[in-house]
Amino acid sequence: MFRHWLKLFIMIAVFAVLVMTGCESGPSHESSAPKETVQPDFPEEKLDQPPVKPVIRKEGDQEYVDLTAQVTNIEIAKGYTYHAWTFNGTVPGPILRVKEGVTIHMTLRNLDPNLPHSMDMHAVQAAPSKHFIDVNPGEDGTFIYKADNPGVFMYHCGTKPVLQHLANGMYGMIIVEPEAGYPTDKIVDREYTIVQSEFYKENDLQAFSEGEPTHVVFNGGTEAMKDQPFMAKAGDRVRFYVINAGPNHVSSFHIVGAIMDRVYLDGNPQNVLQGMQTVLIPAGGGAVIETEVNEEGEYTIVTHQFNDADRGATATLSVTR
Repeated sequence: MFRHWLKLFIMIAVFAVLVMTGCESGPSHESSAPKETVQPDFPEEKLDQPPVKPVIRKEGDQEYVDLTAQVTNIEIAKGYTYHAWTFNGTVPGPILRVKEGVTIHMTLRNLDPNLPHSMDMHAVQAAPSKHFIDVNPGEDGTFIYKADNPGVFMYHCGTKPVLQHLANGMYGMIIVEPEAGYPTDKIVDREYTIVQSEFYKENDLQAFSEGEPTHVVFNGGTEAMKDQPFMAKAGDRVRFYVINAGPNHVSSFHIVGAIMDRVYLDGNPQNVLQGMQTVLIPAGGGAVIETEVNEEGEYTIVTHQFNDADRGATATLSVTR
């Protein structure tokens, strides 16, 4: 009798354990409950903020510049749109031009709702920890510094990772005109600006670090340089303000059929080179380049690293009578 009750007790205990823990052959509590509906993982719609015009005003030797950090779609080649991080909705950002010795009051308004951005200004000497700091989404920051060094310089977003902000389009040119001018000012007939830069697979930090660019461009695209050539007349002296925004490749700046008889490295009047066929401009560097064109015709402007020229870094100087 005792054995009978003991056997019955053991069977009840085993049954209880199976109910509590479940078993492989029986239905589980999870499988018998109604399943939660899974929402499809659609990407959020990309921002395309309309370009905001910069505000630039002068008061004596004080220069006030208001720029915006914003996200805008840009066309860098026919049918090829890039979802760019920008200054004022363009790549490159607005061309800034000031006189040597002025004080710049730079206000950066961050319209990007997702990321901080900043202003790294190559034209000034200032502590980055004070003057190049991040501006959070929806906020603005004002930074004051003197433009004591003449030349042609790059400005760009310096927020980490800097490579990501640069490769996504956050850069531009600032010209600081020498107080005494350049020796050739009186004989220059035309002036133009060129910013060389690279585009990679969109917002892909690994591609930015290790890959080859899909496009290398002048002034943010390939089509404008084809449809709107630089113009001059035979006998003109033409000056180009040039920077290479990179972020990774050097520029071997070359004008086919011309000699660059005056080159001011980084645009400083004291850094003079003469009779140059090709000018090497590192990423983050610049030059003021002059040439005389005496014969009418089409002069192609390239980086003489032709794999980059084939990716789009070409322009035309059209010379007429």
